[in-house]
Amino acid sequence: MNGELRDKNIAILATNGFEEIELTSPLKALNETGAKTFIVSPESDTIKSWKNNNWGSDFEVDTTLDKATHESFDGLMLPGGVMNPDTLRQNETAIEFVRSFFEAGKPVAAICHGPQLLIDADVLQGRELTSYPAIKKDIKNAGARWMDNEVVVDKGLTTSRSPEDLPAFNRKMIEEFREGIHKAQMTA
Repeated sequence: MNGELRDKNIAILATNGFEEIELTSPLKALNETGAKTFIVSPESDTIKSWKNNNWGSDFEVDTTLDKATHESFDGLMLPGGVMNPDTLRQNETAIEFVRSFFEAGKPVAAICHGPQLLIDADVLQGRELTSYPAIKKDIKNAGARWMDNEVVVDKGLTTSRSPEDLPAFNRKMIEEFREGIHKAQMTA
């Protein structure tokens, strides 16, 4: 896997309360492929993870959301956690940032509760994906077909249910990021 994404810049959109392993595991996998990863957040300086039912580590923010555009990145990764996507989905700049990746046909990967951002970005109509089971009905109500699989790939969108699925999620995420633009990913 070393070097296969060396020319790719990947945005990781997160804020306080993201599930730590759902950021650190994909981040490590991406870095091992040579990708340049950037934590993008509405916060500046650092954001705090959630780990083992308590606050976890601080992570440095590379780019604030107000300065980030999809043109600077080749793909987008959305970690879960309960607080992280719930906070981000209330931020119109975050929603527009997510939507812009779909409009450009760029690959997007989301795990656990991360797909909540996709609901608010209104990019799920007719798609197949998975997520943490608690948001299954929300995804169906957004017009998508929810599947209970460790990883689902649909036209450049990679999704998984929980941290237990991270090995499969990381493999498929890297594969989709390597493929690049997916015309079928674009939303009308």
